[in-house]
Amino acid sequence: DLALRIAVQPGGCSGLRYQLFFDERSLDGDTRLDFDGVTVVVDRMSAPYLGGASIDFVDQIDKQGFTIDNPNATGSCACGDSFH
Repeated sequence: DLALRIAVQPGGCSGLRYQLFFDERSLDGDTRLDFDGVTVVVDRMSAPYLGGASIDFVDQIDKQGFTIDNPNATGSCACGDSFH
């Protein structure tokens, strides 16, 4: 089944960046969560970076897309594209 995969990968000016994509794969060590019929998958390497984080989808005239509020992020770059 198709799920929203949230991963943390090296990149950006602050060192880490989020990747969100739809995925059919199930990897060893994945954590699967269900939110109102939407399955969210996090791999075991990304899970420590995402503990306590909340995700939302914003649909406004000036901004559209997923937002992640992550208490583990100690800072981010000026453009907000990456964190550390």
